[in-house]
Amino acid sequence: MLKALFIQLLSTNAHAQAAAAPAQNPMLQFLPLVVVFVIFYFLMIRPQKKKFEDEQTLINKLAKGDEIYTKAGLIGTIYGINDKIVDLEVADGVRIKVLKNQIGGLAKSVLETEKK
Repeated sequence: MLKALFIQLLSTNAHAQAAAAPAQNPMLQFLPLVVVFVIFYFLMIRPQKKKFEDEQTLINKLAKGDEIYTKAGLIGTIYGINDKIVDLEVADGVRIKVLKNQIGGLAKSVLETEKK
């Protein structure tokens, strides 16, 4: 008898709590996740994508005779260029082969800031 009374009391309490809780829209549970993703997109993904596109545009516009710098810090003039490799002349008669995706940019942008 005591056991039945205890079970009835617990079930009554559970029903009362369920009735008191307001019904929430299930989509509202995902709202914080969506907000975090939007913030993450605008602060991280979009700027990285733009930087990558600018870098690819620069690499595709390179031509023989352009003075460039590499991501490793070498500065030289393009002697030859093909799909994946750039022949870079770093000194008179000294040529090295560098992967195209390791080109950091045009050297004039680095040298101009150095002179200021």
